[in-house]
Amino acid sequence: MKTFFQKIGVFFKSAGKWLKNHAPSKRRLIQLYAALLTNANIKGFITGRIYTGGSKVMCVPGLNCYSCPGAVGACPLGALQNALASSGTRAPVYVIGILALLGIILGRTICGFLCPTGFLQDLAYKIKTPKLKKSKVTRLLSYFKYILLIVLVIAVPLAFVGQDRLIPAFCKFICPAGTFGGAISLLFHPDNADLYGMLGPMFTWKFALFCVIAVACVFIYRAFCRFICPLGAIYGFFNKIALLGIKLEKDKCTDCGLCVAHCKMDIKHVGDHECINCGECISVCPTKAIRWKGSKLFVRENEVVAPVIDNAPLSSMVRKDNAEQQRPEQPIDAHAADKTADHTRLPASAHVPQPVVIAHGESTAAAGTRPLFGPKGTRIFKAVVYTLAALLLAGALLYYNFFDGSATAAAEVGNEVGDICPSFTVQVYDNVTGELTEQTYSPETSRGKVTVINFWGTWCDPCKAELPYFDQIASEDEDVVIVTVHSILTMNEAPAYIAENYPNSRMIFTQDSAQTFNDTEFADVYALLGGRGSYPRTLILDSEGVITYTFTGSLHYEDLVAEIEKAKN
Repeated sequence: MKTFFQKIGVFFKSAGKWLKNHAPSKRRLIQLYAALLTNANIKGFITGRIYTGGSKVMCVPGLNCYSCPGAVGACPLGALQNALASSGTRAPVYVIGILALLGIILGRTICGFLCPTGFLQDLAYKIKTPKLKKSKVTRLLSYFKYILLIVLVIAVPLAFVGQDRLIPAFCKFICPAGTFGGAISLLFHPDNADLYGMLGPMFTWKFALFCVIAVACVFIYRAFCRFICPLGAIYGFFNKIALLGIKLEKDKCTDCGLCVAHCKMDIKHVGDHECINCGECISVCPTKAIRWKGSKLFVRENEVVAPVIDNAPLSSMVRKDNAEQQRPEQPIDAHAADKTADHTRLPASAHVPQPVVIAHGESTAAAGTRPLFGPKGTRIFKAVVYTLAALLLAGALLYYNFFDGSATAAAEVGNEVGDICPSFTVQVYDNVTGELTEQTYSPETSRGKVTVINFWGTWCDPCKAELPYFDQIASEDEDVVIVTVHSILTMNEAPAYIAENYPNSRMIFTQDSAQTFNDTEFADVYALLGGRGSYPRTLILDSEGVITYTFTGSLHYEDLVAEIEKAKN
């Protein structure tokens, strides 16, 4: 029996040791926390729908796609591009102000702790494979993200100002967060099978690029952050002045190069524009010259005076002697240090200064400071912070998944087959002049007849390709009402296109607009009726206004006729 209990004790001891050795770091826990808080709408992954509630007008700190089913806020990079593209004569002060505020407070600490995309890259890099160490080549490649920032994030959106055609170029052509968090997450849901018909060369390109970046992140630490991400480039401009981050005390630094050699990012010195403020360099600094900004608010100088020898403080004498005897004649090359097997080992010729011991085995860093609140106060402060953080996350998860109806409002108001089409009102175009009139259309006005509602836009080639089929049906069957709803994008192009191509059509051309239904405000009728970002979209209503068919993608004439006949029966 004694042997049995001994074995149990050994087992639990081994298990405890394993858990201790494999427990996630505080930084990893903060990253997980931030990812959950940013994507608190967990039921979006279950329903396959994008959250469109009130918090979507706010930008989250990190790179997290607006179209991700779990996202509860907007991506700052996407918001910046859209704001620039639609700015016209107005500066996008709101978005720029948010980015500046986040940058001044946190800088690239956002990249190191709060960005879900950075968190996924850290997890990918943990896969055991040979790793590509940083070098002069990776340092040069790190400037590529600034080129992407200037060209795709700023120049291209501004080039389309006034043309009613928003081109968020980085999101459209490159962003892997949009491909994975938005497109792939939605396509995995069976209710979004109709989206497969909208996939084309652009998705193929972005998916291939996403795969390349994902694989690169396994072998190269944060390949996307270091070489591609424009958001990190923006925050990098604020790194030196940010209120939170890491700071190097130059009077303590001996230029040993350990911090630069240990860092996996392409930094030249601690806290520069490439530093993500992860804090991993703090523990490797032999002279404790690296600390968190603002740490002196919680750690104060020790009131005990250091011993004096020959009318001089011992700490200053030892400091001077160590500086003269142990400082290398030349700073160590960080890239040369990277070539060592463990990434942190220095050349044998380099003398690394050790912490100066001044009394009772304490280093100068430890002996010179003490906690502001004391041990008990510090524990209480941490407990309060952890409790508030846990309550915030729990509250967000409860609110977005159980109490806020915005995420599933589209389904509740009736945009699925078998639901009654919700009421809405849109303005009607004059087919001859192409101008908007005072006349309006609502689903109630066509009750008694089968109604086809088609969402389209002049910027959408598949939309324009299928319009002749709707026009043909409108001219052949007077018992069918064809209503086309033009997108809120490229509104200025609609009048000329309608007047030129369909001046004598029996179709009712209307213009999309914002709608409020059951106290829920929708961006437009397209969103009210279940649109999720892809055009064209078609709904068919029977004579009683019940939805009998929905489809996102291009339709052929025969398919339309067949579905209309089903609605009649």
